[in-house]
Amino acid sequence: MSFQMNRFASLFLSAALAASPATAQDCPPAPDHSARTDAIIAALGAADDQADAMVLTQELWTLWTDAPDARAQDLLDEGMRKRSGYDFLGSRDTLDQLVEYCPDYAEGYNQRAFTSYMRQDFAAALYDLDRAIEINPRHIAALSGKALTLMGLGRMDAAQEVLRAAVDLNPWLRERALLIEQPGTPL
Repeated sequence: MSFQMNRFASLFLSAALAASPATAQDCPPAPDHSARTDAIIAALGAADDQADAMVLTQELWTLWTDAPDARAQDLLDEGMRKRSGYDFLGSRDTLDQLVEYCPDYAEGYNQRAFTSYMRQDFAAALYDLDRAIEINPRHIAALSGKALTLMGLGRMDAAQEVLRAAVDLNPWLRERALLIEQPGTPL
């Protein structure tokens, strides 16, 4: 009888594992675009005008949204599509799946933060932005998103500090217009 129970338990466990969704262990590392990102950020600092900076910024977005694998890419694209269609809860659910599947992929958190921001759930957005920045400290969009989120929370001093860090990386950042001049410090 004991052998039968162990065999049944083993079969049940095998079936349960086969039916379970993929875990973070199945998600490969995100592509390493650090060298190209560094070059783009350097080029942003030397850009002659807003048009040149926009081209470079678009290239950054291409790198940031290059997911670790096809499943992660599908989840990212679906979450962004749902958000664009104002299905914020559907977007959140899809991006939750992405973050669970690829917990070390910064853009999953950044996009989920944007969905939370659109819902004015600033606390949730801030949590995800902090995680995205922890993974990728030079993620300019996550930094500017964090600044906007802190503004939404009424934390203007902290928002200005984070926004200055983002503008240091991209002096052409549109949100630079939200900087408040500090006495003795040029914008």
